[in-house]
Amino acid sequence: MYEVTKSTTSMVTRDGVRLDADVYYPVTGLELPSQFPVLVMRQPYGRAIASTVTYAHPHWYAAHGYIVVIQDVRGRGTSEGDFHLFIHEIDDGEDTINWAAQLPGSSGAVGMYGFSYQGMTQLYAAIAAPAPLKTICPAMVAYDLYRDWAYEGGAFKLETNLSWAIQLATETARRRSDPNGYQQLISAANNLPLFDRIPAYPQCLTTYARESFYHDWIHEPQSSSYWAKLSPKTYFQRVRPQLPMLHIGGWFDFLLQGTINVFQAMTTSLPGWGEEQSPCNPLHHLIVGPWSHIPWGRVAGSRDYGSNAVNPCDSIQLRWFNHFLKGIDTGLLDEQPVQLFELGSNEWRQYGNWPAPVPQAYRLHTTGLASHTQDAQLVHPDPSFHQHPSLPDILIHDPWRPVPTLGGHATLTAGSFNRAWLDCRGDVLIYTSAPLSQDLHLAGAITLELHVGSDRASFDLCATLSEVEPNGHVYNFSQGYGRVDSEAENISPSPYPPPPQASLVLHLQPACIRIPAGHAVRLSISGACFPAFPVNPGTGCPLYLANGMESLVTTIVLWSHDSLPSRLWLPIAG
Repeated sequence: MYEVTKSTTSMVTRDGVRLDADVYYPVTGLELPSQFPVLVMRQPYGRAIASTVTYAHPHWYAAHGYIVVIQDVRGRGTSEGDFHLFIHEIDDGEDTINWAAQLPGSSGAVGMYGFSYQGMTQLYAAIAAPAPLKTICPAMVAYDLYRDWAYEGGAFKLETNLSWAIQLATETARRRSDPNGYQQLISAANNLPLFDRIPAYPQCLTTYARESFYHDWIHEPQSSSYWAKLSPKTYFQRVRPQLPMLHIGGWFDFLLQGTINVFQAMTTSLPGWGEEQSPCNPLHHLIVGPWSHIPWGRVAGSRDYGSNAVNPCDSIQLRWFNHFLKGIDTGLLDEQPVQLFELGSNEWRQYGNWPAPVPQAYRLHTTGLASHTQDAQLVHPDPSFHQHPSLPDILIHDPWRPVPTLGGHATLTAGSFNRAWLDCRGDVLIYTSAPLSQDLHLAGAITLELHVGSDRASFDLCATLSEVEPNGHVYNFSQGYGRVDSEAENISPSPYPPPPQASLVLHLQPACIRIPAGHAVRLSISGACFPAFPVNPGTGCPLYLANGMESLVTTIVLWSHDSLPSRLWLPIAG
């Protein structure tokens, strides 16, 4: 172990903007090596924090023989310039890596680490492909900014987007010495303004944060060039295929799908890479634990996943950096590259790649009372009997009392909770399997195929998968959400007659879980999940214009029989 000193230093970008950083140096004696690899974290929250909400303090990494640079990105902390979300991170990232490689005592080899925004800065730097950058460890990131971060299934992620926008806007007000704006925003941060006249577009942002990214996120349609310009996906062919990456995600993180998408983009052949690129790049490892966005620990929601769930990422990253920055053979390349924490067994499982078992269908079987009894079923395998057209399940979404958010991945209070009381509501459809005769192992992607209709121009669907215990407790482990434009989806503008033969598909959060024999699987469907997502007014009006007073009661009808089979597709692992 080394003693550590800290200094504050600056660099200047290619366009003349000063960026400030704290640099942690290992202290060496004459008999010790004087050249160390450099670890860089670039973040927008004030460099003193250094992502210690999830990682060890930079001092710890420096004590293990690394120069550690924690930098304020442009327009944040004490760095100069104006902050514009992700706009400058490719060029600034490249400049920072080249500068860090030349620090006194540097070996010239640079790695990066960090999660969320700090993970995104790694992807942008990798796109620039500076020669000194030898490896990155991106955690909890987006590949497609629209699909993976801002929206899910076309629905705006209200709670996470709004809280983050207010946090960043508050820092902007502080930098501008605007005490009134700061106070209004800090108050909003501690009591999210979810009930303004336009609920998804609160006045605190329009008044005190006119330059916030939030305005773009809520106004720009998916087809807008705005999203492509900022999405790593657009530029990822520039990334060197042989740049090692350690990808880190959490089962209850709202960016999990983005993390998986980046991993899969780097572990399968991409156009232009050449025939020599193998189907599974061994220089990329993936870790997914039972964690939310913050924190990474053994408890997620109200469930304790045991000592195996305690965050191991600092030790894993140190081993990773030792291998790729110091040239120490740690045996990493001899191991399975994918480590997934299996909920239920609370053990880590090893895979050669992201698991993709052939999905198996569970048919939704109902007598039309899924919202008022627990008789509706998930039937597997597909029933051999013929389920003739029968009464559909009818769901009434009342914007006056929307189904509330309870755990999952798309909320500030993420994780698994006992939702038995929520499933008793009359505006929640529930379909439950028979008690399992043997343990059920799921690993991978989950999809839901539904045949639905509505009497409104637009409606939402929230699907939650849970484990039902013999004592009646119901713990969620996966969720999916979608906003449906009836006309775009070719759905009947009225609940009757039944909709066309086309189906609607929802993609749920991937999962890895063991559900023990004697327990059951439950699918719950509702028309809202507020405040994780805004309440759909039913009018088709854009969110930035949708007045809560004009919201409409919405009727949603779900069919499931032989000619219109609604199915849940589960990744049953061997």
